[in-house]
Amino acid sequence: MYLGIFLVLFLLLVLYLLVAPIVIYLDTTANTYYLKLTHFFKISLESDKVAVLKIRMQLFFFKFYFYPLRLKSSNKNKKTKKSTGLRQKRRAGLKKGYKILKTFKVKKLLVNIDTGDCILNAKLYPVFAVLNYNFGSFNINFAGKNQMVLRIQNRPFNIIKTFINN
Repeated sequence: MYLGIFLVLFLLLVLYLLVAPIVIYLDTTANTYYLKLTHFFKISLESDKVAVLKIRMQLFFFKFYFYPLRLKSSNKNKKTKKSTGLRQKRRAGLKKGYKILKTFKVKKLLVNIDTGDCILNAKLYPVFAVLNYNFGSFNINFAGKNQMVLRIQNRPFNIIKTFINN
């Protein structure tokens, strides 16, 4: 009885994890950069005074911090093997990577730039007007402000489906 209930709850959790959206969010003005699986975990990049960069990983209510730019002790005597057929592996990896990138959907795109050159800004104005009509929110300003907001969303099911279909 309890095993059946536990099994059903476990299967519902796995099903939810397959269809729950993965969100990648970048905002340059607020310095907010994160990858989030709704209600389960969040990995964000934060600035640090000492280590320059720290990665904050939040899993439910637990928080972990990693410092990727700290020096690690390593053995210099380790030998690396060169693999044969490296080009073929790279091509296959690039094709899979491209197919995985195609599964991501851009939910929000805001680009607001000033190049510092008023003539170049004026030349980019019609290009951004055409892009604004078709894709996202592209703006040219003459005030020296630069901003980019990008919100990308995907589902783990779509990523797994691309691996299976290849």
